[in-house]
Amino acid sequence: MDDDAPKTLLITLTGKDRPGVTSSVFGTLAHAGVEVLDIEQIVLRRRLVLGVLVSAPRDWKRLRDAVEKTAAALDMHVEVDRGVGDNRARRDGRSHVTVIGTPLKASAMAAVAGRIADSGANIDRIERMARYPVTAIDLHVSGADPEMLRGLLAAEAARQSIDIAVQPANLLRRSMRLIVMDVDSTLVQGEVIEMLATHAGCGPEVARITEAAMRGELDFEESLRSRVALLEGVDARCLDAVYDALELAPGARTLVRTLLRLGYRFAIVSGGFSQITDRLSEDLGIHFARANELEIVDGRLTGHIVGDVVDRAGKADALRQFAAEAGVPQQAVIAIGDGANDLDMLNAAGLGIAYNAKPVLRDAADTSVNVPYLDAIMYLLGISREEIEAADAEAGIVTPSPPIP
Repeated sequence: MDDDAPKTLLITLTGKDRPGVTSSVFGTLAHAGVEVLDIEQIVLRRRLVLGVLVSAPRDWKRLRDAVEKTAAALDMHVEVDRGVGDNRARRDGRSHVTVIGTPLKASAMAAVAGRIADSGANIDRIERMARYPVTAIDLHVSGADPEMLRGLLAAEAARQSIDIAVQPANLLRRSMRLIVMDVDSTLVQGEVIEMLATHAGCGPEVARITEAAMRGELDFEESLRSRVALLEGVDARCLDAVYDALELAPGARTLVRTLLRLGYRFAIVSGGFSQITDRLSEDLGIHFARANELEIVDGRLTGHIVGDVVDRAGKADALRQFAAEAGVPQQAVIAIGDGANDLDMLNAAGLGIAYNAKPVLRDAADTSVNVPYLDAIMYLLGISREEIEAADAEAGIVTPSPPIP
């Protein structure tokens, strides 16, 4: 036996994609009776890259010649590399690194890849999750502790003005999960209490207090009670007007609709008001909701709250309760928020996402999303834009066509 005979052959085919290419290649391999050890295939702008690792037959040169003949007939380029080993399992310390940019520049990707290399990790695979309205790329990385990698890439994300999420590659990413969301400036645009304050004629004063509270400069309960006191005497019918004027965050309905299809559970936890959140829950099909209740007497707001305030600690308590009711471990909970009063809630979750958040929350969260599309969070879960649109199309929901770059 030839001592130089390879144990494996790596066949890499590149060229214009069209039906029948893959079947032709495997037809050639079938005649040689080889064993398929690994396959990777991607199509980028109608250009196919197909890699096949096979066991090497005794007459491996004959197979090489046959593969080259098949490639020539397909008008494609092929390389046959002699290997010495099997397809090894990827190293420990596996992560999904999701990179989101608008736009995503080559210089940013170079920086991200450089930091991954600096950590001693390897990029095993790259997938595009979305190309519109953001560019989202998922990197399969091995050889580095996810927590260490998260810290390293968070600094690079800030330098490059992109979003990067690092998650361990485990079954949690594929399991049924509970999504717990803040409401004001997260699920909906703007702050409900500021909209109510406009009806009371004290909009600027309430907005100033709200902004300071969300930055963590004021005690949340104290600031909420002082703001609600300014609403005393307002006609309760203004709640209907405020609800009708609410605008959901872009992509909010898509996020909820898609994840409900996959069996996810949803909860909203708000420092706002149940008179609004209960209606939102019914409208969107959300399973759980908790918020403060405005006291109403004789059709008017009294300026008081009924019961305990849902503050920073209350949000985390609600998350834990909802997880128990849904039968979901806390590690499988995803919390999304924007303000300082969301800190405990995000810390209690398996994955805490700061969404267009204040610095105090962004610095403490597992990851941040700073694009104005709530459905971009689905790319962190391994769900692509193409899959979302295909599911919508099956349900008769028409989505806008992206521009062709």
